[in-house]
This record gives sequence, C-alpha cells and structure tokens, in this order.
Amino acid sequence: MPQLLRLATAGSVDDGKSTLIGRLLYDAKALMADQVPDAEVDLAQLTDGLRAEREQGITIDVAYRFFATPARSFIIADTPGHVRYTRNMVTGASTAEAALVLIDARNGILEQSNRHAYLSALLGIRHLIACVNKMDLVDWDEGRFREIERGFRGLAERLGVPDARAVPISALHGDNVVEGSEHTPWYEHPPLLTQLEQLEVADDRNLDDLRFPVQWITRLPGGGRIYAGQLAAGVLRRGEEVLVLPRGERSTVEAIESPDGPVEETWPPLSISVRLADELDVGRGYLLCRPVDTPTVARPLVATVCWMTDAPLRAGARFQLKHTTRQVRATVERIETRVDMHTLDDVADPDTLSLNDIGRVRLRTAAPIMVDPYTRNRVTGAFILIDEASNDTVGAGMIAEATEEAGAPFGPHSPDVVWHAPSLPRRRRWGAIGQRGATVWLTGLPGAGKSTIGEALERLLIEAGRAAYVLDGENLRHGLSSDLGFSQADRHEHARRVASVARILADAGNVAIVGLVSPMAADRAWARELHEQADLDFVEAWVDTPLDVCEQRDPHRLYSRARAGELSGLTGVDAPYETPGDPDIRLHGAQDAPELSAQRVIELLDVLGEGR
Repeated sequence: MPQLLRLATAGSVDDGKSTLIGRLLYDAKALMADQVPDAEVDLAQLTDGLRAEREQGITIDVAYRFFATPARSFIIADTPGHVRYTRNMVTGASTAEAALVLIDARNGILEQSNRHAYLSALLGIRHLIACVNKMDLVDWDEGRFREIERGFRGLAERLGVPDARAVPISALHGDNVVEGSEHTPWYEHPPLLTQLEQLEVADDRNLDDLRFPVQWITRLPGGGRIYAGQLAAGVLRRGEEVLVLPRGERSTVEAIESPDGPVEETWPPLSISVRLADELDVGRGYLLCRPVDTPTVARPLVATVCWMTDAPLRAGARFQLKHTTRQVRATVERIETRVDMHTLDDVADPDTLSLNDIGRVRLRTAAPIMVDPYTRNRVTGAFILIDEASNDTVGAGMIAEATEEAGAPFGPHSPDVVWHAPSLPRRRRWGAIGQRGATVWLTGLPGAGKSTIGEALERLLIEAGRAAYVLDGENLRHGLSSDLGFSQADRHEHARRVASVARILADAGNVAIVGLVSPMAADRAWARELHEQADLDFVEAWVDTPLDVCEQRDPHRLYSRARAGELSGLTGVDAPYETPGDPDIRLHGAQDAPELSAQRVIELLDVLGEGR
C-alpha cells in the first residue's frame, strides 16, 4: 500500500492555493467524471465548496481532498489564507507532515506568508515547500524566483525547519505542478508532485517513546478490562511491561487488538485496544508508557498559544484544557510574549493576546497531565483551550516546557533571591520511599483535642511504615514563630509560616500533621491553596468539640485565665472562631476516641492517594 502523506496548503489570499490543488487533482487524473467539466472552467471550484466561499472568492473553511498516484496517497488540507481564519489554518495543519506555502511571484513573501510559515513550523511540520506561483505573470524571471527562494530559505532557517525548498510554478497553466515546464530550463529539480512522492517523512514519527492515552474502557463479562484508544507514539508489543500514569502502577501487555484482529505489535497512529495482565483501576485520560521513558506528569506548563476568538486572552483567565483524552481546568498565570508577525520577533509582557495572535503563555492545571514537549510528540505536546461558558474552542497550544515540580510558592519572597528547583524529581523521591506527601490540617478551638488526635495519627502512620510528623502550633512558637504574639496579624503570620513548613514536609514525601487553632477561614484557605498549587493533598480536619467540653478540659488553664480577665484574645472567649463551612472531614473530639478519629483520617488519605 502506498505511504500516506498529509499536506497542508498555506499563504495569502488569492495566491492560488485552491487552484493549485485543483491542478494537482486534474493533472493527476484524480477527479470523478462529473468533476472534470467544472475543473476545465475553474480549478478552484473543486475545493471552494461553501457557498460563502464562492461568493466572497476566498477560502473560509478547511477543505480536505484525497488522491493517489502509483507512488503515494495524499490527503490535502486546503486552508484559508485570510488572517481572519488563521484558526482554520491551525486546524488543517495540525496533522500535516508537509506544508505548501503559496507565494505570489509578483508580491513576494508577505506578512501572511510569514504567519503561515511560522505556524507550520510551530505545529511541527518539518517540510516546507514554497510554491512560487504565477511565475508566468513575471515572465518566468529566474532572478525574481531566486530572490524569493533565498528569502524563504532564510525564513525557514530562522524557524528551525530542516527541509525547505522552492518550486517555480503556474498553477493555472500547470507548469512544474505535475509535469515539468519548458519555461524554466534554469530549474534543475523535478516538478512539485514528483517531489511530494519522494518526500521522506517516516523518520519524522516518534517510534521511541511509547504513549497510549486511554480513551475508552470496556469491562469483560468474565472479568478483566479492555482499554481502547489511538496509539500516539512508540511501538507497543505484546508481553512488554508498561507503566500506567498518573497512578504509577505497572503491568504487562497481555493482548493487542487492531481493526484487523490480534497483533503482536503495532505503530502509531493506529486505533487499538489493549488488555493488561492485571486488572487495574485505569480511567479515561490515563496513559500507558514504558517505565524507562515516561512523559512529564505536570501541572505548570509553558506553551505557545494561538488565540482563536474575538475576546482577548488575559492573565487570570480560566478554561477547560483538553489534552489527549484528558480534560482538566487550567488558569493562565502569565502571558510572557507575543509574536510580531511583521518581524517574527517576540514582544515581551503583552497585556493580552487578541484574535489570531500567537504568544508564549504560562499556565497551571488543576490536576496533573502527562505531557511531552511538542517538538518531541505532536499528540502529547498539544492541547486546546475551551471556554467554560460557551464550550467553544478558543485557543490551541503547543507545550514548550513542563515540570513535575511545583515551582516557587505563590506570594511574596525576599528580594534578590532565585528559586532553585530540586535536583531529584518528586516522583523519584516519592517512589523511593513508597508514599506521596500530604498535609492534614487539624483545626478547632483550644482544648478540642487537636494535639491528641495528631499524636495518635502520627503513631498509627509510623507504625504502618509511613513517614509522618506533627507540627504542633505551640511547639512552633518555640523558635519558628518565637517573635510572634497573638494579635490577629501575628496569628495570620503564624499560620502562613506553619503552612509553608507543612508544604516542604509534604513535598519531601511526609504526612505533615498540623495542629493549629487557625481561627480564620482565610488562613486555612490560603494553606489549602498553597498545597493545591504544589499538587499536594491537603486535608482540612475540623475537630468539632463543643466549647463547654473544651472549657472543662482546659489543659493549660487558658479558659480559666480568660474568664478571670488575666488573658485576652482567647479564641472562643473574646476572639472569634470561624467554623469550617466545608471541611474535608469532621472529627468529633468529645465523642470519639483519638485513635478512631486518626483512623478515619488515614482512610481519607488512602482514598485521595487512590484517586491519583
């Protein structure tokens, strides 16, 4: 079977894209009999199928055409040339292996030529062919062609495209399209179709890194599960060991089913179903890979985004991010640069990205996704942004950087300091110690039983072989917060310091157990956000003990002193306690034994860990 080549056309309005495709189809004898009369009248009519396109005389939508020669089969995406429809060009070129950039010989390389060449390179297309069209209108001037050829090669070199070439053609008359032209004795290369037939694209595919995003799960009647999806990269073989992300479980490929039946191995982009030797709890959006060449499991992303809607993109905006078969919420933290399409230079720190703008954007997802740089894998390195209100696709992104590490905590920092990322990735650290980090934040009135439950929790975890440590609020005032009193501002600062220490312990793989009154809901919310930003589990445990029980216990005589007027600002007496509105777990300090409350917290931690 001839090898398939996916092509995208690009260029400015009226450069002749639709005419060129019509010429390829006509001269390659790839038209139906009833299409031939139309082609003889107007070649562009073969692809300008929409009524609006015919009326406006421009291509609006992406038109796909298939044809084949004895040497190769082709799918051509005829993409719009008008700047207004840049998003359609991105759609058409996203799966292409080569791009034909149409350039009018009279006008040379225009801004839209730059835009489409830039987008083609950005989308990972490694073969760009400048079709210098309408050469007949410049009397087949070799000097004019060589000028455009040099400019195009320079543009491609700047964009990092390894294969760039130019062909002098007349799409209307067929010169150098399917057959050579007597008008260009100075052009020593074959016509366009021959070059397309000979183009080597097999090496462009990533067959090294196994990537299989799970799209569909079927339970078998007798037990077991089948995982279906499209292989994104690598060669999958029966009997090999695979790693399931993000949970990190391992199994062996027991069977592979293709559309043609069972196979021993398969390649991308075939849609297949896989059965594993072990019955794992794998869901849609999970990914199978090899243990030795895993993608990055990340929440912070740096990506190049093509903005596709009228409303501008601003920092702080939130969207649904669809990546392979996984969909998560994402927040735009910063717009770092915008590309000036006249010069292809980056403009630093723009306020917004407008319709059809391209820029470098920093995002953070609400849950981790399994990614590769787009230059390494065009499937696991790409995503789209979806407006949560309208459900419209508003942006397309190509991942440049991703990290498993949480990065610097949000908020202020000391001047003239630089955040140093850990040299040992968190996944390796947690894998070595056999557990993931988390923080349990025990909040409640003084005397509610926070310290007693925290100590029981620590003891049970340690006895089970899990690293844990209690951060008692009073103990931390012997050193870390020794400079703080009990004013509202000092309480806030104490909670901030404790949350920061807990984050560090959790990042190291410990279960940090915080026992802190933390009466203000905003402080507890800040602690949660600090952990969620770092992709760390955070459990707000409200030790709900009635005030009269706390006063009866009064382990440090705080209530009796407050009632006697010897102590002011005690939470529950003359200072407020903001009851948690929606805690992760509610513990009954007056009714349940500390060990029972601790066991309930451990069960919740186990549930959170299984959901990863």
